[in-house]
Amino acid sequence: MGQTRKAVRVVLDTNALVSCLLFGGVAGKLRELWRASAIVPLVSRETFDEFRRVLHYPKFGLSADEIRFLVEDECLPFFDVVEPTSEAAAVCKDPDDDKFISCAVAGKAEYLVTGDRGLLAIAEHGGVSVLSLRDFLNRIVRPAAG
Repeated sequence: MGQTRKAVRVVLDTNALVSCLLFGGVAGKLRELWRASAIVPLVSRETFDEFRRVLHYPKFGLSADEIRFLVEDECLPFFDVVEPTSEAAAVCKDPDDDKFISCAVAGKAEYLVTGDRGLLAIAEHGGVSVLSLRDFLNRIVRPAAG
């Protein structure tokens, strides 16, 4: 029998997650990966609160029912919630991004996926590789195809 690949633990920053759910395209491949149990997205209370807050932005024009569907049907069944035991302080140039590093380290994520230049500049912290969406997909999808 073939070997079963272990699901990759990953933190998706808010922009990556919103892009995946609302705009599809290349980012939409993330949803396919978590639905196929190839990845396990990790969230903390702080990162998920930010995600829910952003979904309410008027520019997206989402109704309360649409937001509830995205959260309850598209995310929660597939995501693991982690509780950071210590905050990553002053790791990022923008202190608001430290919560993603804290979540990734606490959840023993392999990757943090982001388009944020400040986070990408970190490249690695606490055993977590910080990658762009395309770089992440190239690492995760291409090896599986070969």
